[in-house]
Amino acid sequence: MSSSCAVSPSVRTEFVNPISKRFLAPSRIYNQPRSKCEMSRRNFAKGIVASGVSVMGSSLTTEPVQGVERLPFKPEGYNFWTWRGQKIHYVVQGEGLPIVLIHGFGASAFHWRYNIPELAKRYKVYAIDLLGFGWSEKAIIEYDAMIWRDQVVDFLKEVVKEPAVLVGNSLGGFTALVSAVGLAEQVVGLVLLNSAGQFGDTKAKTTKPEETALQKFILKPLKEIFQRVVLGVLFWQAKQPARIESVLKNVYINTSNVDDYLVESIKMPADDPNAGEVYYRLMTRFMLNQTEYTLDSFLSKLSCPLLLVWGDLDPWVGPAKASRIKEFYPNTTLVNLQAGHCPHDEVPELVNKALVDWLSTLEAKPSLQTV
Repeated sequence: MSSSCAVSPSVRTEFVNPISKRFLAPSRIYNQPRSKCEMSRRNFAKGIVASGVSVMGSSLTTEPVQGVERLPFKPEGYNFWTWRGQKIHYVVQGEGLPIVLIHGFGASAFHWRYNIPELAKRYKVYAIDLLGFGWSEKAIIEYDAMIWRDQVVDFLKEVVKEPAVLVGNSLGGFTALVSAVGLAEQVVGLVLLNSAGQFGDTKAKTTKPEETALQKFILKPLKEIFQRVVLGVLFWQAKQPARIESVLKNVYINTSNVDDYLVESIKMPADDPNAGEVYYRLMTRFMLNQTEYTLDSFLSKLSCPLLLVWGDLDPWVGPAKASRIKEFYPNTTLVNLQAGHCPHDEVPELVNKALVDWLSTLEAKPSLQTV
């Protein structure tokens, strides 16, 4: 399913990062700088929308990252679980402490292609496709952050069945956070990679004005018709390879991993007959109602250790946001990387190391020694 089509060429130009696309540096522990900068709601929507993309098909001919094992691409998917009558796709490998990986907007479990095999050498690794994305069902429902929370919580209860660590990128990061709060006794650790979500605005109005008859019966239906036409065209445009390549290269600072595997793993779900309708519902109902759920409202209820692995060169979710999360929730370790919005796929060897190092400290805690 596609989402990049909502970003115009002019908007994409604003996101181009001037930093060299070949510069990669080792990770470093970052000790809570006091920046108060924060991405605006408008940029949040643009960023999360553009980070999910769809392309036309191509053969899987590119070589994997040297020295890092890659999950084999399977057009038919790996494993399926039925949840609320809907087919949910997931990958599982390895043995040990369960780690559940949750992808971002428009992506799938295959986006963790360089993380699953490496982490599975030490842990039992699951990667799940959220409802409406990837190889999971393209359900025609009203999408909401709590739908994905319920899906992940039930996945932990019905499939994983033991204490686990949740790891999420972008939209998957926010989903991991709300899921950790929703099932605190089973989530022993949380990892966010360039997470979506925003802090609450205390000055924002909490009540909506009542609709007039003109708005309800004339203006609102006309608006929906217009949105369907425009989003339908944009959805089609998002499947054009040139546009997708441009968006992907804005997401990845080092573009060497923007390859046929990545392209195909995002393209295939867009061919589902229901993908266009799911896209419309996500863009008009979910994406435009972000203020209902805020990072601070969930962080205030979090009880487990938190690791932030942040691509500092992300054109949409900069390091100031990570610093603010750490400041708000002190039980946080922050690792900064010279990467873009998807560090787990751009610099997988650094992300894998950061995860293993942090998980080792987590396993050493008495509460996990019997797991």
